Amino acid sequence: MFLSIIQNLTTNSTVIVGLSGGVDSSVAAYLLKQQGYRVIGVTMAIWDGQYKSTGKHACYGSDEAEEIGEAREVANKLDIPYHVFNCSAEYKQAVLDYFKSEYLAGRTPNPCIQCNQLIKFGMLPLMAKKSGIAYDYFATGHYARVEYSEKYQRYVLKKAADLKKDQTYFIHRLSQEQLRQVLFPIGGYNKPEIKALAREVGLTVNDIEESQDFYAGDYKDLLEVDENPGNIVDANGKVLGHHKGIWNYTIGQRKGLGIAHSEPLYVVGLNKEENTVIVGIRNETYHASFIVNDLNWVALARLEKPMDCTAKIRSAQMEREAHIEPLENGDVQVTFFHPNDAISPGQSAVFYEEDVVLGGGIIKELAFLK
Repeated sequence: MFLSIIQNLTTNSTVIVGLSGGVDSSVAAYLLKQQGYRVIGVTMAIWDGQYKSTGKHACYGSDEAEEIGEAREVANKLDIPYHVFNCSAEYKQAVLDYFKSEYLAGRTPNPCIQCNQLIKFGMLPLMAKKSGIAYDYFATGHYARVEYSEKYQRYVLKKAADLKKDQTYFIHRLSQEQLRQVLFPIGGYNKPEIKALAREVGLTVNDIEESQDFYAGDYKDLLEVDENPGNIVDANGKVLGHHKGIWNYTIGQRKGLGIAHSEPLYVVGLNKEENTVIVGIRNETYHASFIVNDLNWVALARLEKPMDCTAKIRSAQMEREAHIEPLENGDVQVTFFHPNDAISPGQSAVFYEEDVVLGGGIIKELAFLK
């Protein structure tokens, strides 16, 4: 059933495939080989053993050697060359140092987005090229699609056919050059189809438990800081409790505050300068407007005039209707049609027009409605 929908292509092109040892990247490599590509498997090694780790299939953890072994077995099954490239130094600088500086500044970063842009789709294929591997395309097992759009006159990133698995939020920072060379072979499939296809063709690989975090351990290990006690206050500055470091809290957090109150309290702000955690009731977590900077436009070359679109500020969140407006300094003001909860500086906001990614950036601060 599934073999009949694989394109019958003849190509002399070479594609390197980021292999993790899981079913998605394994099937991606299989599909490309069936389509006539010369396929080469590549994996990035990023774990340097510096921190503690529970080793539970996060991107950065102590079970990396096991996963590399699984990826090598997949390459052997598919009869394709396989290479491992050590990106640990680059990963530390681009991802771990970024994560640490953002958290200590009272912001909520998304290290997976940083990793995809700079390491997985950046340093890994670059290292392969520097090693002497000649290739035409780089492919991964991400659930997304890419194509050249006559409407936008650019390469565009589009949602996957399986919206429940869509990963465009995590890879929205890819450049036009990266999109021009990338292939997402499983973007037109849903997850059950990928599992069934793996069984049908004898790829008996593990369906690795999908990581909800980039690090298999306690985030505080990565921060490498001593306790810095301060106050937990309400919006009026009234002291309600105490904390041991603002990096232990995120906007929207409810559990672990240790404060008795007539209504449940949530973290609504973090003030690095005053070393305070600001809490409030549920209604105080909702805001409608915020400023986004450090933008990467995908379908658009830039935002030239205000427009309506949909936007999301978390990967698991469905997009919500929003109005985006360019500011004179190059930032963008985003206003949701209906207030959204837990809008946190440091998070990524991604803008969509139907199934096309317009672009996205980093939430800088909350904004007042005009």
